[in-house]
Amino acid sequence: MKFLCANDHLPDACSRGFELDGVKLFAVRRNQQVYVYANRCPHRGVALEWQPDQFLDQSASLIQCATHGALFLIEDGECVAGPCAGQSLTAIPCREDQQGVWVQL
Repeated sequence: MKFLCANDHLPDACSRGFELDGVKLFAVRRNQQVYVYANRCPHRGVALEWQPDQFLDQSASLIQCATHGALFLIEDGECVAGPCAGQSLTAIPCREDQQGVWVQL
């Protein structure tokens, strides 16, 4: 497992982008649970954000691709609206402890 960030660097209902060992990732915390995905839209293979750390829609309830507006569930990365409906983001195994968030690349 590789260290991603301290717990307080990812507040609830927020997202952050990271690059770890050359892999672009992003993490979202929702209801005190952390979810980590590869930062790559399944439709075009592009990064999801236009602005740093902006991966969520305005309601902070879905992940949104800035390129074409596809919407993904935070809990499992499934696309629920947009050109890649039915596809999913690539989940990155993670865990959290007192030190912070850890990922398995």
